[in-house]
Amino acid sequence: MIMHPQLKNPKLYFMILTDVAIFVLALYGSYLIRFETLPEPFPTRQIFHLLLWIVPLKLAVFFFFDLYRGMWRYTSVRDFWVLARACFVSTVLVMLILLATKRFMGYSRAVFVIDLLLTFILTGGARMAIRSYFASRMSPDAIAQMPEKIQLTRVLIIGAGAAGEKILREILDNNTLHYEVIGFVDDDLTKQGRSIHGVPVLGNVTHLQRVLQKEEIQQILIAVPSASGDQIRRIVEACQKCNTSYKILPGIGHLIDGRVSVKLLRDISYEDLLGRSPVQLDTEVIRNYLDGKTILVTGCGGSIGSELCRQIVKYQPGRFILLDSSESNLFQIQMEMQNEYYYRHADAVLGQVQDEVLMNSVFEKYKPAVVFHAAAYKHVPMMEKNPWQAVVNNIIGSRVLMETALRHQADRFVVVSTDKAVRPTNVMGASKRVTELIMQGLQGNHTRFMAVRFGNVVGSSGSVIPFFRRQIEQGGPVTVTHPEVNRFFMTIPEASQMILQAGAMGEGGEIFILRMGTPVKIADMARDLIRLSGKEPDVDIKIVFTGLREGEKLYEELITAGEDILPTGHKKVMVLRSNGHSNNVGALEEARKNLYREIDELAEIAARHDAKGIKAKLKEIVPEFTPQENEGVL
Repeated sequence: MIMHPQLKNPKLYFMILTDVAIFVLALYGSYLIRFETLPEPFPTRQIFHLLLWIVPLKLAVFFFFDLYRGMWRYTSVRDFWVLARACFVSTVLVMLILLATKRFMGYSRAVFVIDLLLTFILTGGARMAIRSYFASRMSPDAIAQMPEKIQLTRVLIIGAGAAGEKILREILDNNTLHYEVIGFVDDDLTKQGRSIHGVPVLGNVTHLQRVLQKEEIQQILIAVPSASGDQIRRIVEACQKCNTSYKILPGIGHLIDGRVSVKLLRDISYEDLLGRSPVQLDTEVIRNYLDGKTILVTGCGGSIGSELCRQIVKYQPGRFILLDSSESNLFQIQMEMQNEYYYRHADAVLGQVQDEVLMNSVFEKYKPAVVFHAAAYKHVPMMEKNPWQAVVNNIIGSRVLMETALRHQADRFVVVSTDKAVRPTNVMGASKRVTELIMQGLQGNHTRFMAVRFGNVVGSSGSVIPFFRRQIEQGGPVTVTHPEVNRFFMTIPEASQMILQAGAMGEGGEIFILRMGTPVKIADMARDLIRLSGKEPDVDIKIVFTGLREGEKLYEELITAGEDILPTGHKKVMVLRSNGHSNNVGALEEARKNLYREIDELAEIAARHDAKGIKAKLKEIVPEFTPQENEGVL
């Protein structure tokens, strides 16, 4: 017979003996408290007989509630609730046994109520004493590695809520973190003048600069996961004026199950300054159309495609089909699914969406129920110089994929589009507008087609932020095309979550857009990034304006002429329905035939690598397209 490892631990027997001593002490104490004048003779014999069976009973109950599995040095509030239940249950059992056997003849009921309270107070006190001892005691290794005199970093925590309290508690409990928390700052007026674990709330964010100077704060820890971009910008500006370093706790979307730790604190990024309130997903509806289904994601190795995979896998799809034309990107996302998300049903298909034979084989074998189409060429200047690739990949590839999905009766198909499709001034935007027209022309069939129109995605491959960061690292200058150029921005998680939400809401033919607030000036973004790097714009790092690039316009729009904007059941998401499409099946079919004829002619021009011809034909298909006068690379 193999002995359980816990039974070999001498600390277990110390815990048991401690509780046995407490049970004995509690019962004796109960008699002493109950009887102000000691009865003559003192009921020592009665107490002895009670202890013979009460102590084993209480031990059994404590074992049942697993009170000897945990380590007392890590006792938590939850452990105290378990302890309270165990004490209550054991007292109830004692009283029921006495009622059944003795009818309480010769016994005082008050004794056992007092015993309940004393048992809880003493057992809880013993556990808290052990926790306090270990919390104030450093390991010999840590002491040996410490310098003779430690200089503690004076810290101010912004946010006196649950996240701030957890950060403070970890600092207090962990002596290897050489922080001294001086106080909190919080905008909640009800918290002003109060304290958390003895650390005071010193004011609100408007008092931040005064607090930093008065208390000689060396570092700020921002523990407000729901902070807006404006709030973080105010904090950063105050920190920079006082030459104070700062770190931030990631937003709610990045915290798993409310896990908060000092280790999660990181440097502030531009995404934090952009900060809108998190998109609240209708997770139940999304789960209903993803759970157990076969899902196909094209462009799965890209910035949006890979994040989309990370979001989808949480909803436990039955099978994941990963499709990408980049071997390295495809391998990386497949390994991530297997090794980080422990998902073993991801099949990687290396290929291009315009390969009709391959797409047909994929749909025949796997029969995906939901398709997320994120594969596209998206770099504006590159597509201006190589417009035939925009035609082949963005237009022909999308048509092949949508037609194949329709033929194999996929349930839903979500197209990733762009705000550059609105009154396009470049080939990339025009190609995505044609993709939207194909999608809308296929409505009314078994497959529900819909599109999601994005602004610029912060941090995606080729986006302006990584480019600016590299320029700042090299000492500048930072190049901006025009002082007034502005763009709508969203984060990669926002983009991916919106795709999932659109897939749940679409009935067929819709274009969904996110309420993105006010567009951001690229010049202001450059200045923010320079400040985040600890430099001063136009002093340490110059900003140089180079002129608009080919196909680029000063501002982007989210809707075009003839589109009605309508609210949805989601406060952050709007839907566009085009007035140019009839609900008449015959009219839809005729419009689709005309569109396909035009696209076939466009494909023939693209095969000749005729840049001017491609732009002219795109102008015929998308009348609002304003092509630029520039030459292709050929």
